[in-house]
Amino acid sequence: MAAALKRSTLRLGMIPADGIGKEVLPAAQRVLEALGSAIPRVEFVPLLAGWEEFNKNGKALPEATIETLKIECDAAMFGSVSSPSHKVPGYSSPIVALRKHLDLYANIRPVKSVQGVDGKPVDMVIVRENTECLYIKKEEIHDNADGSKVAYATRQITSYASSRIGRMAYELALRRQAEREAGASSSVHHSQPKVTIVHKSNVLSVTDGLFRETVRAVSQEDKYKSVKTEEQLVDSMVYRMFREPEIFDVSVAPNLYGDIISDGAAALVGSLGVVPSVNAGDNFVMGEPVHGSAPDIEGKGIANPIASIRSAALLLSHLGYTDAAAKIDTAVDNVLREGKYRTPDLHGKSTTEEVTNAILKAL
Repeated sequence: MAAALKRSTLRLGMIPADGIGKEVLPAAQRVLEALGSAIPRVEFVPLLAGWEEFNKNGKALPEATIETLKIECDAAMFGSVSSPSHKVPGYSSPIVALRKHLDLYANIRPVKSVQGVDGKPVDMVIVRENTECLYIKKEEIHDNADGSKVAYATRQITSYASSRIGRMAYELALRRQAEREAGASSSVHHSQPKVTIVHKSNVLSVTDGLFRETVRAVSQEDKYKSVKTEEQLVDSMVYRMFREPEIFDVSVAPNLYGDIISDGAAALVGSLGVVPSVNAGDNFVMGEPVHGSAPDIEGKGIANPIASIRSAALLLSHLGYTDAAAKIDTAVDNVLREGKYRTPDLHGKSTTEEVTNAILKAL
């Protein structure tokens, strides 16, 4: 966790992008504005990106957005993106590109149940490597002599990326243990810090084998000797995560596995609409709700703002404003626990506005 930025003003890039990102990011902004003197004054910088931007101007991620983030902003918030499921010439996902341009090599996704709310007890963090694996987007297709087609995708795993994501996971495990010892509340008891390495090296012995061996090497460093290290094959990880989620503390995985298991883990706490994340590097951090652009509910005013609001809290925590982040999380927990205001994804009938107002009142 970074020391709090010593500034009178925080410049925060705001990239709503597509779909419900335009509805939930304003909710997060309202909560940040309500913190008052708990954080420096926040200057919100609106920026463009997304599928809609691509269709309007031919670029999903304008150069101006990248340069503004690099030169003028201290951090950023991203909404959601509507990437097509088929190949579109000239288009690539702006969130994937942003992670690469800003070297946001870690996607940190906490999944935590709220005491008194239905669901299994869980308090885990999935640390997903953010820059390589199949997400390097090297694909090609060839025609066979018989007229059939064959497609190839290149998967890249490096010791460099695996080492730094491993170190991020072990540092996070130590930090979480320190917070527990300081009295942080949790619905799960973890007696010691633990990192679970997720891989499939029984099949992908070269690529996943390198990931596993590299993270294992990090675990042997003196400062991490107090952290217990376990391993799970990714299919077994999914099974055990749903059967006994309380056994997991911090899990670290290559890009694709981390994407899948973190989305699946959201089912343990009721909805993707409540699960936050940050994309973190050594010099920049960007909050991002885990849910997608949800075109089926876009414009209906019923999108759950909690994932975006929690992502803002996670961003503040990463910047060192832990007390302000805790205030947001406590307010959200209280609203969820009370149960009066819930959007349809949590089997309620409340609107985005009503849930946001309830959190502001609790804050």
